[in-house]
Amino acid sequence: MSQSRRQKAGVGHTPLSAKEDIPWGGKQLIVGTGVYGKLPIMPAVEAEAKRRGIKLVAVPTEQACQLLGSVQGGEAFAVLHVTC
Repeated sequence: MSQSRRQKAGVGHTPLSAKEDIPWGGKQLIVGTGVYGKLPIMPAVEAEAKRRGIKLVAVPTEQACQLLGSVQGGEAFAVLHVTC
């Protein structure tokens, strides 16, 4: 069971955890938080982004896709929640 799934009971949705396989790189990490923006992001993800000097942008997935279309290749990586 993933680290995120273990946290689900506490927040009502499986959150994005720093234990997941996050594509750290570039200048930004864009997180698509689902259609309704309900994907929680654990504080450890925010802390790790800050430690790495990466700007964390968390927005609904449709907006995240638009942002990805506006950045140069390799400048941003993304985690997209697409199931709800």
